[in-house]
Amino acid sequence: MSLQDFTQHALSEWMRGQGPRSDIVISSRVRVARNLSGLPFPMLATSSQSSEIVRRVEDALRREDKPSILKGAELIRMDDLSDLEKRVLVEKHLISPHLAEESRYGAVVLSQNEAVSIMINEEDHLRIQCLFPGFQPEKAWELADELDDWFEQELTYAFSETKGYLTSCATNVGTGIRVSVMVHLPALAITRQLNRLFPAITQVGLAVRGIYGEGSEALGNLYQVSNQVTLGQREEDIIQKLTGVVRQMIQHEHNARSRLRETSLTKLEDRVHRSYGILEHARVISSKEVMERLSDVRLGVDMGLISGISSQVMNELMVLTQPGFLQTRSKQRLDVDERDVRRAQMVREYLSLKRNEGNH
Repeated sequence: MSLQDFTQHALSEWMRGQGPRSDIVISSRVRVARNLSGLPFPMLATSSQSSEIVRRVEDALRREDKPSILKGAELIRMDDLSDLEKRVLVEKHLISPHLAEESRYGAVVLSQNEAVSIMINEEDHLRIQCLFPGFQPEKAWELADELDDWFEQELTYAFSETKGYLTSCATNVGTGIRVSVMVHLPALAITRQLNRLFPAITQVGLAVRGIYGEGSEALGNLYQVSNQVTLGQREEDIIQKLTGVVRQMIQHEHNARSRLRETSLTKLEDRVHRSYGILEHARVISSKEVMERLSDVRLGVDMGLISGISSQVMNELMVLTQPGFLQTRSKQRLDVDERDVRRAQMVREYLSLKRNEGNH
């Protein structure tokens, strides 16, 4: 798979299927942070030391006994990417904003279906990330654990008998595992229950962040819920705790949707159809507004209030309308006003295309 393939398609292959509880949970991710013994962590490493990390990963990937999902995987250096290409990979959640913006000697290994993304020289030497559609953190961990075990046979990790795996950030020391799910919570937002829900989640040691993780804005009622601490906890316990909390969030969102159907159905129908109408006819629309409108329409699709279009189309548009993708498809750099016009045009054309496909 070429770099162009990775940056031209909005949805990764792994997201084209419907995962469990996909009406609320968009995706599940497990990320494992590891560093190699005997070399400084990325923030203190020289250029030659950073290059050595990339070379060692490359050497490991040449082995014939590598896991099947890594066969045909592509190693891409950040230095070989334009700012726009980096932004697209961030918008697809294949690399972090930190790797795109701060890591001069960074790289990423991408599996052909993009379910595996291994970031090199981000905050840590290796960040092995596995992504699954819907609510499947256990499966994501199973794959991440397999890849981690294989790399540990090829590379010597920085490890302490008392502290566990050593990482740049103290909150990752121990297992080095970060489990997160991306959830769509429009009904809880409409009924104004999020302000009560989120503090309760943070009190049990979980974090709620925006669409691109730490420091990012929550757009389109999409949130990432993840563990905060790994030290002194087993991987299975971390996953079990997070899945228990997310199941409660799913139930709260379902309850809020039921209440809206029972008490405010006409207003809800007006809201989702009004948003759909704006998407169909707007000539100018910002990235923030388009995410709000897509959130409304996706809620309408999931609740059966809008027919003839799938939630997957909404997922695609949530990526296609982001600044990096928009400019990549336009094959030119656009200022903010130009993006708002092009975004509206693209959404109109895309919805028309998908409607026509559904009628045949």
